[in-house]
Amino acid sequence: MSEAPAIRFAVIGCADIARKVSRAIKLAPNATLHAIGSRSIDKARRFAAANGYPEGAKVYGSYEEVLDDPEVDAVYVPLPTSLHVRWAVLAAQKGKHVLLEKPVALNASQFDEIIEACESSGVQLMDGTMWMHHPRTNQMKDFLSDANRFGQLKSIQTCFTFAADPDFLENDIRAKPDLDALGSLGDEGWYCVRAILWAANFELPKTVIASRNPVFNKAGVIMACGASLHWEDGKVATFYCSFMANLAMDITAVGTKGTLHVHDFIIPYEEKEASFFASSETGFDDLVTRWASQPSKHTVNTDLPQEVLMVREFSRLVAEIKFKNSKPEKKWPTISRKTQLVLDAVKASIEKGFEPVQIQE
Repeated sequence: MSEAPAIRFAVIGCADIARKVSRAIKLAPNATLHAIGSRSIDKARRFAAANGYPEGAKVYGSYEEVLDDPEVDAVYVPLPTSLHVRWAVLAAQKGKHVLLEKPVALNASQFDEIIEACESSGVQLMDGTMWMHHPRTNQMKDFLSDANRFGQLKSIQTCFTFAADPDFLENDIRAKPDLDALGSLGDEGWYCVRAILWAANFELPKTVIASRNPVFNKAGVIMACGASLHWEDGKVATFYCSFMANLAMDITAVGTKGTLHVHDFIIPYEEKEASFFASSETGFDDLVTRWASQPSKHTVNTDLPQEVLMVREFSRLVAEIKFKNSKPEKKWPTISRKTQLVLDAVKASIEKGFEPVQIQE
């Protein structure tokens, strides 16, 4: 039986992250780079040449032309967050499957418009949270789900920080209120919140309380912030994100019997190798001078980088719809929406003077 034809991708927008995803599309066995679109034809041409697009790839000087190409199966949308609802909705209306950069929207209401458009057109929607597709993630989840080794989840702490240079803090789109108004919360906080929800089996917290003293730039965009999340069963989570602290991307999940530590959960230290640390029923020696046993290190290898695995999975779902009349997988937009709801609650808590905000699905 012959394999299904490769899914034909178009990229709309020449953001830096589009370089990484263009490479991933090239490396994915069931996808191909079909087109690139920019508001400038010259910029699109330069991007295609610099990123190894196939000789026959289409180059367009507008996003509309990309979406009007009948040969495009799917679009990757790395545009500023403020433009997501417009272009993701239009892509869906044109019958294109949508791989959407995170954060998916400025708020859940906007994202609901995107979901509705994708559902109405029967197209697949997935966000670009790459680490979710690394095989390490499944192995970590197996540990968290093991009642004998990990027990019941009690606490999660996550952080994602990096020290941006002055030019970034002044001029990057993530510092502009008209482009990416959520700033660090939308860019870095998205990963932190996703990791918390992932550890909690995507059960939404009941209450969110933003930490005091977030940092804003002069345009009013969040440069650093944190929050605590609270569940009715007593689970608690905290996160911190910042454009103004040294690089860190950690998860610590604590259960009644075990603990998970991972120090590079968003981008692994090595492209094709990633590790995590797990411990169960640990304690001290008799004199309490050292640990009786140390956490065990678990290393997971992969032939394909996590962004390629993301494209491969997205393309598989698209092929199921295109060639087998399957329905779109709702798991991905569902967890995207839950992540967005928590971001919305953090922002609302900041705006309300750090009062608790109840999450309503």
